[in-house]
Amino acid sequence: QVQLVESGGGLVQSGGSLRLSCAASGSIFSINNMGWYRQAPGKKRELVAIISSDGYTYYADSVKGRFTISRDNAKNTVYLQMNSLKPEDTTVYYCYAAYGGLIYWGQGTQVTVSS
Repeated sequence: QVQLVESGGGLVQSGGSLRLSCAASGSIFSINNMGWYRQAPGKKRELVAIISSDGYTYYADSVKGRFTISRDNAKNTVYLQMNSLKPEDTTVYYCYAAYGGLIYWGQGTQVTVSS
């Protein structure tokens, strides 16, 4: 079982920055992919960024050049540095981790970007 705890969301002005963190805990040895999705009310969950255990990254086109995903394997923690934030980035962000053939989700953290 893996528990994911997110932090770092909040309110920021357009053009500002936020850093999300997601720490995994439990009886885990090595987590495979970790990443972030986001979901606005009434919309499908959208992939934001993924990072593999060996550091391979993938970004949605909408965040390329503005967001950076990273991880600390020793701490089982994944980060999402979000720069040049736009009002359309406003939504709830969910951390996920792939481990033991299962997908685990965090509780979500709200990011609000004011114009």
